[in-house]
Amino acid sequence: MPFEVLTMGRVGVDVYPLQTGVGLAEVTSFGKYLGGSPTNVTVAAARYGHSAAVITKTGRDPFGDFVRTALEGYGVDSRFVGTSDIAPTPVTFCEIFPPDDFPLYFYRLPKAPDLDIQPDDLDLDAVRDARIFWVTGTGLSEEPSRSATLAALAHRAKAGTTVFDLDWRPMFWMDAGQARSYYAEALRHTTVAVGNLDECEVATGEREPYAAAKALLAAGVELAVVKQGPKGVLAVDRDGSAVEIPPVPVDVVNGLGAGDAFGGALCHGLLSGWDTRRTVAFANAAGAIVAGRLSCSDAMPTEAEVEAKLRVVSPSSTSPTTEQRA
Repeated sequence: MPFEVLTMGRVGVDVYPLQTGVGLAEVTSFGKYLGGSPTNVTVAAARYGHSAAVITKTGRDPFGDFVRTALEGYGVDSRFVGTSDIAPTPVTFCEIFPPDDFPLYFYRLPKAPDLDIQPDDLDLDAVRDARIFWVTGTGLSEEPSRSATLAALAHRAKAGTTVFDLDWRPMFWMDAGQARSYYAEALRHTTVAVGNLDECEVATGEREPYAAAKALLAAGVELAVVKQGPKGVLAVDRDGSAVEIPPVPVDVVNGLGAGDAFGGALCHGLLSGWDTRRTVAFANAAGAIVAGRLSCSDAMPTEAEVEAKLRVVSPSSTSPTTEQRA
């Protein structure tokens, strides 16, 4: 059977401090977790009961074994997790200074194995048949991953739902000036684009939320989701209907996994056939839940937890502040 959610891209091991409010030099103990944005999206989707898999690569090392074991433990199929000899499995450290400072330190040099995905590695039938196919901007940052990502998108040809997480990480790009042209090529094959204001500006040159959404739609997508941080989320679809969802109040513990939780919950809403309002409100609440927890993959909520979160916020927090023609 086709996968309900198939993602492609970054994977690694997150090593998070168990003490908050201090720098890494002072931290004495850490937790080890599965990491990588598209990988975490599959974990979140599996938590909602969907069949999920990720196309990626690890190094030939014990952390690569950990990745496969963790994926299977979360109910995510690991058949498309390859092995590359170019480098060890990446490790990412962070510092935690709530509520809004979470520096990341990526150990992915000279090149991470997940950027060594070759076009010939792809199961194009699985890519074409998946109900949702999810790619990220990081996958476009270097060859051969760039060619593999664009080949997968071209072969899929907008079959089903194709999501492009803009995922702008400037430290991964050897030539950041090329990013917009590669983003534009990916957007031509995309039905849903998701990004924050910085990412939208890289992709379109527009930073104002409505202008950025319109630019993403003009680039070829059918639904543009613009995350505005403390101002909530804007979603605009092809017919011009716009929905804004305010933020869900949360005592932030670690904000790093919120976007991945949002992505997995967005997939759940799209697969469930919900309207844009319900889908984005649900995703927003899922992101808030994970922002209030330490880890990313381990922290992904169940549908019951998200619905409970929505029930405790005010009705105005689960309904759009505006619903209009953009």
